Amino acid sequence: MELYSDFKRKDEIIRLTSIIGSEVKKTLNIMEICGGHTHSIMKYGLNTLLKDKINFLHGPGCPVCVMPVGRIDEAIEIADSPGVILAVYGDMMRVPGTESSLIKERAKGKDVRMIYSPLDIIKIAENNANKGKKIVFFAIGFETTTPMTAALLEEIISRRINNVLFHVNHVLVPPPINAILDSGDNSIDGFICPGHVSVMTGSGIYTDIPDKYNKAAVIAGFEPYDILSGVLLIARQINEGRPAVEIAYKRAVKESGNKKAQALVNKYFTVRNEFEWRGFGNIPKSGLKLRDEFKDFDAEYAFKDKLKESELSSKAGAAGKTGRSGKTRRKGKENAVCKCAEILRGKSKPDDCPLFGKTCTPEEPVGACMVSFEGACAAYYKYRNF
Repeated sequence: MELYSDFKRKDEIIRLTSIIGSEVKKTLNIMEICGGHTHSIMKYGLNTLLKDKINFLHGPGCPVCVMPVGRIDEAIEIADSPGVILAVYGDMMRVPGTESSLIKERAKGKDVRMIYSPLDIIKIAENNANKGKKIVFFAIGFETTTPMTAALLEEIISRRINNVLFHVNHVLVPPPINAILDSGDNSIDGFICPGHVSVMTGSGIYTDIPDKYNKAAVIAGFEPYDILSGVLLIARQINEGRPAVEIAYKRAVKESGNKKAQALVNKYFTVRNEFEWRGFGNIPKSGLKLRDEFKDFDAEYAFKDKLKESELSSKAGAAGKTGRSGKTRRKGKENAVCKCAEILRGKSKPDDCPLFGKTCTPEEPVGACMVSFEGACAAYYKYRNF
């Protein structure tokens, strides 16, 4: 098959849709974990084609969306430090913190720069104009992008660059899925697992889904044919009573994953005791941090006093007291009306939110799910008239 075009052929889409329609006995609730899947489902109208057979639920697979307000607030605090250049990917610029966003802070004069590749960090660091400054990289993403951050750190060490720090926000896919299933408050029949993540990790990270929770799990690519193939395999697992992890994306995913990338990540990163997620709160063993031997590159270590002071000020504000500035501040607080948290847990859909398309738009987002290219709200907004 051609790399892309054959996986979008209309006749194949109609054929697979017909097979699914004939084999699905009752409406199935299928959660696509990755935001890339959500956008493809909406773009190609798969939710409409299968509306009487498949109810697509949108999971916590958008790294920008799951980043909690508190981490944005931390980045803003670091950017407020003298001599700091904060480097972030484009989507993160507009995610609202408690009182501001990084793009608003840049408009106020903070040195916040949008990057397209981790290698942009090296260019910034080696620029003579920045020799006396600290470049802080807001590193974000699931298992897909963590190897790139590890490769960047290895290159920085190799080049003996000493003015780069990492604010590490890399998170793992399985823990929030386990949290959803452990809650008992769901009606999920099966999962479409993310293809890009699985290229790095292999299929073994999803074994809890069938083994512990008795749910179907299929790794799928992002073209409509890929997604429908995944849906069909899930339906057949359910019909046959044999939950398992299957790969419907074999042209890219191997069971063992990318061993070289895994080794590079393990060299520089270790698992945190817990990490806060938007919509979930703290989830044990769900995020990564730099190993202790690389703490000199860790922004949380370098700015620990400033961040601790900010946290104490926030707690004082929550108690109705004032910080040293004389202002009452409550940081890490999400908008109470926004349903982004419920959407990430598969409990609501974007158009259930009273803010969707009104107060909350891509131009003026209230919640992170409207900001990111992978966000469910952004997908519903972009393709709402299709």
